[in-house]
Amino acid sequence: MASLASLVRSPIAAIVQWWQRQLDSAELRSCGQEVIESMAHDVGLSELELKQLTSKGPYAADLLLPRMAALDLNPKEVSRLEPTVMHDMQRVCSMCESHGRCLRDLERDADDPAWKQYCPNAGTLKALDKQPWGARWEV
Repeated sequence: MASLASLVRSPIAAIVQWWQRQLDSAELRSCGQEVIESMAHDVGLSELELKQLTSKGPYAADLLLPRMAALDLNPKEVSRLEPTVMHDMQRVCSMCESHGRCLRDLERDADDPAWKQYCPNAGTLKALDKQPWGARWEV
């Protein structure tokens, strides 16, 4: 399995980091509700989703990458060919409440199918795994 450090950084992480920097600025705090709603719309989220994602921190979707690596899925290729699907999986992973269990399962045995019982991305990942991808992870 590829190391976390060598995997693709999540676009969601970039959005969260940007949003947190904005929240720290006095300028954003003086913005009206309409401006904040516009920012959320610009990144394809509802205002509530944007606030929830930023509360999870910039690394909330990082477990998706080693899970994809365990399935021999290349996140760069999935992002290139299915950007909407990848973005949605990152959002779903960020909001997942099973990060601790997922991390333990990845560390113990990434090939153990137990993750399919609690992962909200299981169906999407299984469907992606059935696709004839040109690039798979090189191990």
